[in-house]
Amino acid sequence: MFSAVVYRRWFTTFVRRWSALSRAVFAASLLLWSSAALALTPADAPDTSNRTIELQPLPDGFGVADAKWVKVATPASLERWREPLLQEARQFREEVRARLAIPVLEQPVEVRLAENAGAMTKLAPVGAPYPSYAAGVAYGRLRLILLTNEPVHPGEAHDVRTTFRHELAHLALRDAVDGNPIPLWFNEGLAVHLSREDAFARTRSLWTASVSGNLLPLSALENHFPRDSVGVPLAYAQSADIVRYLLRTEDQERFRLLVSRLRRGQAFDRALYDAYGMDAYNLEQNWRRDVESRFSFWPALLSGTVLWTAAVVLVTLAWRRKRTKQRETLARWAKEEAREEAARVQRLIETPAPKPPPPWMHDRPSDPTPSSRRDSPVPKVQHEGDWHTLH
Repeated sequence: MFSAVVYRRWFTTFVRRWSALSRAVFAASLLLWSSAALALTPADAPDTSNRTIELQPLPDGFGVADAKWVKVATPASLERWREPLLQEARQFREEVRARLAIPVLEQPVEVRLAENAGAMTKLAPVGAPYPSYAAGVAYGRLRLILLTNEPVHPGEAHDVRTTFRHELAHLALRDAVDGNPIPLWFNEGLAVHLSREDAFARTRSLWTASVSGNLLPLSALENHFPRDSVGVPLAYAQSADIVRYLLRTEDQERFRLLVSRLRRGQAFDRALYDAYGMDAYNLEQNWRRDVESRFSFWPALLSGTVLWTAAVVLVTLAWRRKRTKQRETLARWAKEEAREEAARVQRLIETPAPKPPPPWMHDRPSDPTPSSRRDSPVPKVQHEGDWHTLH
């Protein structure tokens, strides 16, 4: 028979092994699932600086809503989107100007909205075809944004306003740094952060990657993103979270200093060091520690010691709950019996007493004939006061 100490050690070892295996399986499955849920694709702000591109005229049937610095062109079937997108552009410009402290998005921007991804090929510039995998794309040199009203893949999560904010953020950041080169993770990270795209899915991707130890190196995200189904959402999630880390409340002024130095043509590493006092390597290490501090309680929660303690607490709570429930049941039964007894007494009180017989029953003459004689089956007759049996 196991002693308490031996049983506890065996149970703790079992739970630790089980929790490690379950975390690994859960993290792998959740990574695969979250990659399908996050509808983001790499390179939606293509670099066309070394290409000869030409803007095509709008197809027949397109209408335009113009607000001086931004105009929205849609086919007649999507006319309902013109004013909402103009309003979204106005609000976003004010928001990003306040964030960066730079008057961005002053040059004209043209937005073209197509019914679906296939129709966008007719709207893309000559020499820079529309990427078939993207729900939106920004051409910085042409000040052009292309959007699709329908998702690229059937059943895929898609929001025109969110995609529009994402692409408009690319143009705003290009204006802020005056077209100077910046890392891809910084470009995409700020666009995702400002557009507030699916924060829950990004948190889920970061959590699973942190628990499984699969966070991507920052150096691998400087010029390109992975193109596999797992790496794409994680790259966007990491980029957005690093920008979030740079934009913390206490570092707002540092971020503005970083952008202003980039605007003056400083290299990113130099501008980062001047603004934050750290290079890209130190930034990554500090950010990783921040991620671990935010998500480390999940592995701790699944550790064997905590599970053993939790099991004891749960058993104790279950016992106390059972005792409490028993006391409540006995008290309820006592109340029910008291109510039934009170109801019985009330019925006795309310039951009327039996009525006395009417007076005329007392005045009815009694039959002088003895019962024995009345009930006798032999015929009898009365003569001169005496009864005689007939034979």
